[in-house]
Amino acid sequence: MSRFFSEKYRELTPYTPGEQPKDTVYLKLNTNESPFPPSPLAQRYARDAADKLNLYSDPESTILKKAGSKVFGVKEDNLIFTNSSDETLNFAFMAFCDASTPAVYPDISYGFYSVFAAVHNEPAVIIPLKEDFTIDPADYYGCGGTVFIANPNAPTGILLPNEAVERILQNNPDNVVVIDEAYIDFGGESAVSLLSKYDNLLVIRTFSKSRSLAGGRLGIGIANESLIRDLKTIQYAMNPYNVNTMTMGAGTGALEDIEYFEKTRTAIIENRRILTDRLCALGFSVLPSSANFVFARHSAVSGETLYLKLKEKKILIRHFDQERIRDFNRITVGTLDQIEMLCSAISEILEETK
Repeated sequence: MSRFFSEKYRELTPYTPGEQPKDTVYLKLNTNESPFPPSPLAQRYARDAADKLNLYSDPESTILKKAGSKVFGVKEDNLIFTNSSDETLNFAFMAFCDASTPAVYPDISYGFYSVFAAVHNEPAVIIPLKEDFTIDPADYYGCGGTVFIANPNAPTGILLPNEAVERILQNNPDNVVVIDEAYIDFGGESAVSLLSKYDNLLVIRTFSKSRSLAGGRLGIGIANESLIRDLKTIQYAMNPYNVNTMTMGAGTGALEDIEYFEKTRTAIIENRRILTDRLCALGFSVLPSSANFVFARHSAVSGETLYLKLKEKKILIRHFDQERIRDFNRITVGTLDQIEMLCSAISEILEETK
């Protein structure tokens, strides 16, 4: 870093994104992108919107709110659209955490939580997952901070049932509970169903996974009107034109094309079952996943070794170096052909290690 870099960030450890190779020879199963292209309607709306790129985008994302209101069954005032769910999370850290209100989240979860806490110099309370990598709701009761829970969790893929989410809300009436539902469309009930009962609930969703728009960078916050106003205050202070015009069009098409959404989501859920069965047949232990990825380990080969050997074969999966999960790898659910390529490569690697 340069000699001009601010002292307050010199010790900052940034988020580490999954590898994004510049060539196309790799089979990418490392960043939980959809293996399917955006819906044809999303693509058409994005192309149509290109004619308006000479003008600023709508800071209120009006067309997205109209479509989102129908899909999620909430009022337009219950929605904020952002430049990715990461931006929604950033706004939430800024709006609902401070020196007296720490961020509270699991020790094994989405890596951006610790980054945002550090960026904003906010205290954090980090709660270990149980031995089986599940969340104990009681660990969050009366925690005195803003709770951030990825559900299903990442990188484990394990779902926290809605009744457990509700108990956390009930036991933190004076603090916001943020449920980060990047993967909820692949299994489980959304906490949006609890919105009318709890004014301290913020649900965050993304278009990157189940709606095939990772490159579009589009996220949503869903909450009561007062929390949305808080987030809008941060938006207008930071980046009022945060969703670009073409992404707005693509997002609207993705919401309207329910048939395509259901078709691709169902395919990924079925492929997850097939991938899990194939890995188990190869001797892996696989955690129960409700996401578009699986979290797996093998007793005969370390997580790092498997990751490196697959990379040599031009297949990318995600390995994490945290002590508790070092033996695991996170593997994105791909197409049936991609699953076959992956499992054939793993079989070769397991033969080589005998």
